[in-house]
Amino acid sequence: MRTQAAVSHGPDSGFTIEDVEISDPRPDEILVRLTATGVCHTDLATKAVLPAGIPAVFGHEGAGVVEATGAEVTGVQPGDRVVLSYRSCGICAQCAGGHRSYCERFEALNASGRRPDGSAILTGQGGDAWSSFFGQSSFARHAIAVRENVVVVPEGTDLVTAAPMGCGFQTGAGSVVNVLCPDPDSSLVVFGTGGVGMAAIMAGAALGVGTIIAVDLAKQRLDLAAQVGATHTLDGAAEDIVGQIKDLTSGGATHAFDTTGVPAVVRNAALALGTRGSLALVALGAGDVGFDVRDLIGFGKTVRGVIEGDANPHELIPLLLDWHAQGRFPADRIITAFPFEEIGQAVAAMKGDVVKPVLTF
Repeated sequence: MRTQAAVSHGPDSGFTIEDVEISDPRPDEILVRLTATGVCHTDLATKAVLPAGIPAVFGHEGAGVVEATGAEVTGVQPGDRVVLSYRSCGICAQCAGGHRSYCERFEALNASGRRPDGSAILTGQGGDAWSSFFGQSSFARHAIAVRENVVVVPEGTDLVTAAPMGCGFQTGAGSVVNVLCPDPDSSLVVFGTGGVGMAAIMAGAALGVGTIIAVDLAKQRLDLAAQVGATHTLDGAAEDIVGQIKDLTSGGATHAFDTTGVPAVVRNAALALGTRGSLALVALGAGDVGFDVRDLIGFGKTVRGVIEGDANPHELIPLLLDWHAQGRFPADRIITAFPFEEIGQAVAAMKGDVVKPVLTF
């Protein structure tokens, strides 16, 4: 079957809209016609490391309508509205223990560029395309997925708003809901107010956290953070940022969340914690941040890395949709829609005022 995809041909190239051949769904696969797909920094970071000359199709926050299912697929049928998320095997020790984002086959299922058996799902002008990204490659009008990463959503769901719940919003909100677990008496500091950080702020507000502090360099984003749940906003460039946070939290935050991966910011996030405070990290940018171990041990602090919000998409995405319907997770406030053909403009806009671009078909 022919479809169109936004193809990357190397780290320094843009995206070009090209005709490609997508394989028919196998017995365990699902063919989805995309309605919307979010653009995530992970798409761009992966694009930046693939060698030039390899045609690649990214995209991992897809949402759309099921067009066909294989004979072995249950619980999904043509016509269903769905959100696509990361893929997991469902049977390894981590999956069986409820931690699908740490699946023992995560890399093979989400970042190998092919099906697990090595076959390609997309074929372009230059031959097989690197695809199956997060089990979907949704920078295309159609995607092949499997039951594990397809979440059926209600008929009336706004798929433009729902699409980023497959990764970015899931990562931010899940890190708060599943890992940090603050209560109304807690204080939560979020460093970086992109899509992931905003989702963490909205989740904190939905849980009724009393003090939610947003830290960023961009005033416009801080203003938006205040509109979606932050009780305080701070300029991340301030020299006394740790002191300001401690003043607002009676000596130190109970919880902190970093989305930047910047070593100095991560260190400040740890220093801003109070006794027995917890910090969750989701950005891969920093390899060595130089924590003060005496500070961590002396005050019983916890630092924890998180993938995909430690979330089972089949549980968290329905929760976020329920919160959105109740007005408690105003995700639409941080989304800017772009036609699929304007993917280049969407990517450029991420460096400016656009918090979360979503491509629409």
